[in-house]
Amino acid sequence: MARTRMQPVVWQPPASRTGNPRPLTGLSVIELDTEGPEDVVLDAQGRIVTGVKDGRIFRMNPDGSERVQIADTGGRPLGVELFPDGRLLVCDAHRGLLAVDPETGEIQTLTDLTHFCNNAAVAADGVIYFSDTSQRWGMDDWKGDIVEHSTTGRLLKLVPGGEPEVLIDGLAFANGVALAPDGSWVAVAETGAYCVRRLWLTGPKAGTQDMLIDQLDGFPDNMSTGGDGLIWIAMAGPRDAALDWMLSKPGWLRKIVWALPEALQPKPQHVIWVLAVDLDGRVVHEFRGDHPKFYFSTGVREHGGVVFLGSESAPALGSIRIAD
Repeated sequence: MARTRMQPVVWQPPASRTGNPRPLTGLSVIELDTEGPEDVVLDAQGRIVTGVKDGRIFRMNPDGSERVQIADTGGRPLGVELFPDGRLLVCDAHRGLLAVDPETGEIQTLTDLTHFCNNAAVAADGVIYFSDTSQRWGMDDWKGDIVEHSTTGRLLKLVPGGEPEVLIDGLAFANGVALAPDGSWVAVAETGAYCVRRLWLTGPKAGTQDMLIDQLDGFPDNMSTGGDGLIWIAMAGPRDAALDWMLSKPGWLRKIVWALPEALQPKPQHVIWVLAVDLDGRVVHEFRGDHPKFYFSTGVREHGGVVFLGSESAPALGSIRIAD
């Protein structure tokens, strides 16, 4: 397959806000015999569900016991969510938006009109809000979209039985999606712009956009609405000073970097980082640390005071208990 041709767009990154993360201690790790449980959700029985790099979807107890394969998409499952009826919603980077029966493993394609389906949130009425990360770059060369900054990502909406509707386009690496607990707004992470954008769905602000949180000091990834009413954001890693410098310079610099062998290109740092914000975007929790068996935190789900973490590349899941 021919490599996508780099077409860099000059952009001036914003200054970053100063965070105050707490040390990440007491991380429990569930080791797997495969890599890349990118996202995580808990079903009605409190069991973990996650999809891995080779396309398989697993279900297990919160301690990792009784792990069973419940489906295989044949693609690359990323975001996982629950429908009100108990089915799984799977964002597959290669196959599109899928509905999966966790009991039979049957897979239904809801839409394949995406280039890089990434993350989603499901409203109480079954309406799906989901991200299409880039219309130029796919999962296999996702770093190209960050380096290029061509802003072709989208946030879409799918009504049951309908066709996808674009709600926001022009996003810099559209990623995590989360709904306000009352459904009044939907938020989407712009990984390449270090922010979380919000679209109001109801009330006097309906149809308008603002920032839930911006000027982040790292790359926001998957998001979810916790049982605690907070918006949890997995942070894939801190900003790269060299990348920020290049983004504001003529594009030929990035073309040179992109032409280098992958082994010589910048790589995500092995950091575990997660934060939670309230409905006004104020940071309530922020944890940051490292662990030899878990890194590159890309998925997050709070359930009963425990925060479960997924990773795009580690052979493990993680969890931390929030102190009372």
